[in-house]
Amino acid sequence: MLTHLTIKNYALIEHLELDFSNHLNVITGETGAGKSILLGAVGLLLGNRADTKVLWNETEKCVAEGTFDIRAYGLNTLFAQLELDYADQTLLRREISPAGKSRAFINDTPVTLDVMKQLGLRLMDIHSQHETLELGDRQFQLHVVDTYANNARAREAYAAQWIKTVGLRQAYARLQAEADALRQEADFVSFQRNELREAALREGEQEALETQTAILENAGDIKTRLLAASQLISGSEVAIDQALSEVRAQLNGIAHIKPAYQELFSRVESMRIELADLHNEIEREQENVEANPALLEEMQARLSLLYQLQQKHRKTTVAELLSLQQLLEERANQALNVDDDLARLQKELAAAEADLQMKAQALSQTRAHVLAPLCRQLTELAHALGMPEAVLKADHAVREAAAHGTDVVDFLFSANKGIAPRPLQQVASGGEFSRLMFCVKYVLAEKTAIPTLLLDEIDNGISGEVAVQMARLMQTMAEAHQLITITHLPQLAAKGDAHYFVYKENAQRKTVSRIRLLNKHERVEEIAKMIAGENPSARALASARELMGS
Repeated sequence: MLTHLTIKNYALIEHLELDFSNHLNVITGETGAGKSILLGAVGLLLGNRADTKVLWNETEKCVAEGTFDIRAYGLNTLFAQLELDYADQTLLRREISPAGKSRAFINDTPVTLDVMKQLGLRLMDIHSQHETLELGDRQFQLHVVDTYANNARAREAYAAQWIKTVGLRQAYARLQAEADALRQEADFVSFQRNELREAALREGEQEALETQTAILENAGDIKTRLLAASQLISGSEVAIDQALSEVRAQLNGIAHIKPAYQELFSRVESMRIELADLHNEIEREQENVEANPALLEEMQARLSLLYQLQQKHRKTTVAELLSLQQLLEERANQALNVDDDLARLQKELAAAEADLQMKAQALSQTRAHVLAPLCRQLTELAHALGMPEAVLKADHAVREAAAHGTDVVDFLFSANKGIAPRPLQQVASGGEFSRLMFCVKYVLAEKTAIPTLLLDEIDNGISGEVAVQMARLMQTMAEAHQLITITHLPQLAAKGDAHYFVYKENAQRKTVSRIRLLNKHERVEEIAKMIAGENPSARALASARELMGS
């Protein structure tokens, strides 16, 4: 329940602090004084969006802060899911800066608006004229039925199974589309794979082939040049090895005289040995070079095949062709395995569909079971609230499974004798809608630990004895649930455990809305004014005391 509320710098509210009763709290005041503004500020704690237009003073931030006693709500699991520290006394705070930046806190921990909304909706239920219109919405009506039937766990189980089943349906559809694509391209993939297989590609073969082909294509020239080089080293009148031997002999005669000469001799000796090795290598290479037209033709054909495959597949190396071959192998294997995967997934989907249908049937049975008693109770309450000929029925149909089950529930209503019930949104007036919504809230309060209920003029279009009956029903609700209601009815205001009065103050340069808790004497005065106007008579004051039971 909401125990304390602080609002600063919001619309016409400069600074407001309130402590609420655990039971029935009534808020009254003249039109335009700021009663609904109060609910707008509280709505910030539910994650509602706001901008700088709500700032009373545009240079200061707006703050809405609520302290809640949540011991009865069983929210430990939700706090764990939201990664928040649980506290029996939980503080929600919302700030709007002059720049328009919004910040939200739960027990002083910064949170997103989505997190604040998830928790806020478990702590407060704000009823407005907009929500009254939602009574005609089928999804809202189904929510009412589920709450009345205590279907929270069954609906959560169904919702989880629905998400699982939809996921499997989507996965199966994707795999089926992929299988169709694989089948369509299977022959082409196999052809390309087989073509590369038959080519028997080897890493590095292209470079080796290009080198060997160049040698065979230039065999004559290579052999001539290597032979000439060999003769220049050893085999001609000016052979290099002979000249180097003469240099060696000359230096050998003086090598013992000076270390530098010995170094020169050693270097020449090394050159002579290296030259001999070079000569031998040239001769070996020269002997290995032989013209071979048949081998050349074979290598050129192989290279031509490699070049053609690279051009065809838009690759530049054999390594890239080998990678493509591996990819094609995997693609071909996928085509072979996809039917097995489809069969497995189809089996999983069939099991999920069966489980979904079972949960849907169980949920549907509980819904069908409570429709008659729910409509009967709502009809009885409507009679008590001044609609003696009212009839409320529920049209129930079972259709294909959807996110909320297989059921479609449509409340049918008639306020007049002899008129067949029709869908709510077609026949109910504004006042009737308000009274029916109150009946719904009353019934749901008996079935669940509803959060703090804030009612914004739910008594619209009500007066006289009907107002008295609604006040009594609110008193009954408030015995187990905290209610905060904005009202124009003296009958309802008189039954509050706490009575707050909203008024405008024009003493400052800017109008300010203020609210204060009335004492017993002030309550009599205010209720009398609600009965008879600004200057109530003694009879009006007596009527106020009678309504208050004092």
